[in-house]
Amino acid sequence: MAASVSSSSHLNKNVRQHYMSLPQGDKCLVTYIWIDGTGEGLRNKTRTLDREPKGIDDVPEWNVVGSSMFQSKGNDMYLIPVCMFRDPITLDPNKLVLCEVLTCDRVPADTNHRVSCNKVMEKVKNYNLWFGMEQEYTLLGLDGRPFSWPSNGYPEPQGPYYCGVGANKSYGRDIVECHYKACLYAGVKIYGTNAEAMPSQWEFQVGTCQGIEMGDHLWVARFLLHRVCEDFGVVASLDPKPMTGNWNGAGCHTNVSTNQMREENGLDHITKAIDKLSKRHPQHIRLYDPHEGKDNIRRLTGQHLTANINTFTHGVAHRGSSIRIPRETFEQKKGYFEDRRPAANCDPYSVIEVIATTCLLDSEDKQESK
Repeated sequence: MAASVSSSSHLNKNVRQHYMSLPQGDKCLVTYIWIDGTGEGLRNKTRTLDREPKGIDDVPEWNVVGSSMFQSKGNDMYLIPVCMFRDPITLDPNKLVLCEVLTCDRVPADTNHRVSCNKVMEKVKNYNLWFGMEQEYTLLGLDGRPFSWPSNGYPEPQGPYYCGVGANKSYGRDIVECHYKACLYAGVKIYGTNAEAMPSQWEFQVGTCQGIEMGDHLWVARFLLHRVCEDFGVVASLDPKPMTGNWNGAGCHTNVSTNQMREENGLDHITKAIDKLSKRHPQHIRLYDPHEGKDNIRRLTGQHLTANINTFTHGVAHRGSSIRIPRETFEQKKGYFEDRRPAANCDPYSVIEVIATTCLLDSEDKQESK
């Protein structure tokens, strides 16, 4: 039953703490974080600044070797700081800085979807668009098996694990709680967390966020998840279907609300948005995982609280539909809707961009073209 964990996790952490507690004067360690050429992986490196940056404009651009991260053949790429957080690993005054990646010609890299997303968010800013995303993930040992699963065989079937408590129901809670506190320290807008239906599968929620902030905060929350898991010697997988068979997959359910949806009779605006979404289902599916739906097809089967990938459905309090209208939203006739289609490994920038475009911009573009 012993889990396969990394050798680094067995290093003496007391020795590390001695060095981490040494004073650093007025210097500030800034860790740059960016999305690599896979559109899923995160990279990071650290530099020293002479003083603590007071804002993102105080953090200089940097460069990185594109060919070592699937992004170019030998050319340097530019790292453009866009969002800054406190560093929960090396502590104040040190910082984490999320960056966009530009090519040597200073155009967005292929997997830099933040630029186009930000343009859309600027167009719809008068709608006061709010998002909340529910990031599901699975803890794995280095052998690829879910953390604490039997090395030969399987745990008991799903049923006792969702929001469960107890050593036979909750696998890896220490990691989850450390990640939660790290996000709070950093300033990430983490909203909550819970154990999921499959053992060793968990979820955290980020939001409420407005506009581009949603993608920024979720990517940094993902970075911190991977970083915390590194310390514990396990892997956080965002695979939408890490285990075949009668086990739940992992999604990134996306909650959406405009100021009109939050006002009296906002349900009418929610219904209109859902109608628009129904007409562009294939386009959304292609953007809801990094491989144009090839990952999500393993998850969206019509089973395990999902709708079939080929069918668009919606319903009140229906977790087996493409779009869910929460019970309280239906009763109060205002609130938000939940898009349950995005995969766990989606790029949140792509998800919120296409949702905003479909629900808020398509009709405007058609009016302008007349």
